[in-house]
Amino acid sequence: MSRTVDGHTGVPDDLRDTVTFELEEIDETVAAMVAEQAQERPRDGEFITQRLGLDGERPETLTLIGARYELSRDRVRQLYTRAVGQMVRRVQATGLPDTAIFAARYPVDWGDQRLVRTLLGEIYATDTDIAGQDLAYLRLRLAGHALMDAKRVAGFVFQQIAGWQQRGRWHAVPRFTEPVAGQLIPLIRHTDWTSGNPTPLPELPLTTVDTADDARGSIFAEKLGRETSFDTALEARLLRMLDESEQVATYTERPLAVDYRLDEVDRLHYPTAAARLADGRALLIDVVPLARIAVHGNRIKLAAARAAAHERGWGHLVFTGSRMSEPDLRAHTVPAHAENILRNRLAEGPVDWTEFRRYRGESDIQLTDLSAMVLRHGWRWERGPFRLIRQG
Repeated sequence: MSRTVDGHTGVPDDLRDTVTFELEEIDETVAAMVAEQAQERPRDGEFITQRLGLDGERPETLTLIGARYELSRDRVRQLYTRAVGQMVRRVQATGLPDTAIFAARYPVDWGDQRLVRTLLGEIYATDTDIAGQDLAYLRLRLAGHALMDAKRVAGFVFQQIAGWQQRGRWHAVPRFTEPVAGQLIPLIRHTDWTSGNPTPLPELPLTTVDTADDARGSIFAEKLGRETSFDTALEARLLRMLDESEQVATYTERPLAVDYRLDEVDRLHYPTAAARLADGRALLIDVVPLARIAVHGNRIKLAAARAAAHERGWGHLVFTGSRMSEPDLRAHTVPAHAENILRNRLAEGPVDWTEFRRYRGESDIQLTDLSAMVLRHGWRWERGPFRLIRQG
């Protein structure tokens, strides 16, 4: 079920309704294009992957990417735009890879409103607002839409996202069937608590290199008496819960920086929020959408955040945008035959997307099934390109 936003576009009440393999197929197709582009220009591949979040993590702002490569935001935009243009022209010239899935998902005979509703729902469900306009444009071009038509519809998507991010009150944030404040209570029950007295929360959020990036939104928080910032509508939904819930005494967005290491590379992670409850307990909260919670990079990041929270005597909670929490996903029942086939196959070595797609067609498993198995067995699920590995 979805709700109407500003009388125009709907977003899902529960992200479980949107978790499908079709979006994985779309990202895998783009990843194949990026790999081809990276053979000639390796940095192009890095820019596109980081900008669009093809690895399963949240897309990065142009400012952050620029800081990493010591380039201006405008220069990163120029290089990214050039790389995407070259990619699209190569596909149009060669017909490879096959982009039929884009044409079927975003038909050229659909009206603007229907296209915007579809694209915006995908962006919300994958927590990719920061690159929403870029994602919309690329998908439409690969579906066969003319250049100016793709730009126009992508512009409408951007306008909707900007509407969520405009300075104001919580009325600008998408509303849902269930009262937002009431959604926090069942979430708290899934917190991974630790013992000991919690340390105090910081009063103000950390300043990051892209704090002032215009891709970020800002809303006046009644409980804090100040502007509170967020990157996506899913984050805004969480912050609104914290602001309106009687169970929360106070909270802070981006409360700390968490160091972690992914594939021999040092990284920094900024959890979405920390909250002190009315009963004195405190918890650190990460926002990772249900469809991405089992991806390897997110697993490493969330483990580091949980450890940092427990060091401070705080609990740790992952907000998935769904009533299905991380513990629910771990306990999710998968057909035993399908699970055993995949377990036995992974004992022989990694599985790529082509093989996994055949397995999925034969077993008829859903994306939630894959996520449940990955979490239960500790498999490594990489995206962009897809690879499933049995570890240990």
